[in-house]
Amino acid sequence: MVKPKVYVTRQLFPEAMEILEHHADVEVFEGVDNSIPRALLLSKVRDVDGLLPLLTDKIDTEVMDAGRELKVISNYAVGYNNIDLEAATERGIYVTNTPGILTDTTADCAFALLMAVARRIPEADHHIRAKRWIHAWGPKMFIGSDVHGKTLGILGLGRIGSAIAKRARGFDMRLVYNDVRRREDLERELGVMYKSRDQVLREADYVSLHVPLTPETHHMIGAKELAMMKENAFLINTSRGSVVDEEDLYEALRDGVIAGAGLDVFEEEPLSHDSPLLGLDNVVLTPHIASGSIETRTRMALTAASNLVSVLQGREPLNLVNPGVRKVRPLRT
Repeated sequence: MVKPKVYVTRQLFPEAMEILEHHADVEVFEGVDNSIPRALLLSKVRDVDGLLPLLTDKIDTEVMDAGRELKVISNYAVGYNNIDLEAATERGIYVTNTPGILTDTTADCAFALLMAVARRIPEADHHIRAKRWIHAWGPKMFIGSDVHGKTLGILGLGRIGSAIAKRARGFDMRLVYNDVRRREDLERELGVMYKSRDQVLREADYVSLHVPLTPETHHMIGAKELAMMKENAFLINTSRGSVVDEEDLYEALRDGVIAGAGLDVFEEEPLSHDSPLLGLDNVVLTPHIASGSIETRTRMALTAASNLVSVLQGREPLNLVNPGVRKVRPLRT
């Protein structure tokens, strides 16, 4: 029996590759740290039944039209704004993702960014490594901001936003949130208070973003919103870079409109070497590593592989994000 063909746009963990190779004829892009070139992706997708891309791979109508045999696109990510869902559904292509797996790992990273920028940890570390610690301890040396007892504002109280709230309770933080829908169950469970978005921005000492990238959330934090925040407040973003207007944020950080920021995501990735953010001390920057633990990244790979194999075998995948595709191309039962 001829195995279906699968193309993977980045090298995965051995456990996931074993699943794929057992059920399919698999080819993998050999790049380790680089995204697959567009022309190569268009070439490789031509005769494959399944595609396993990363969030950084744009899977649009051009790719789908090139991959006329495509039956499934299994995204190695929770988000799927890199995929044209409408086009996939029209073509009978199943699209899956890896939700729920990276919740706690991402929340850990978001809180780590909050702590790092509040207490100026990277600045202090660089100070020592640069051999500039030549004076005795002083009361104002790398003075930062407390975290315990402060107000944390959460924009987006989904899985990750809720996980952040749980961590913040251990620091006796006051919790306020805004979401597209009010979550009274979580208000009772987590001790969070519902506020308007503007109220969250005005009241919070730390604002953590946990919203998907949609037309409504694109640049939802810009100059107007930053001006609402306290001068001693911090912004933390581990959601999507384009949720924040990066130019407006730079100006707010430069001019002291807010005290600082912790960013794991950016409007353009990799972040340009010319980005003015690189010249600021009051921002902590990490290269999209919020889900970057061995345990979580491995589970994501295993889930993506399992989703892909399920569709190729005619079985319902665990994490389908375009259910309308069932009407276009029902899976055999």
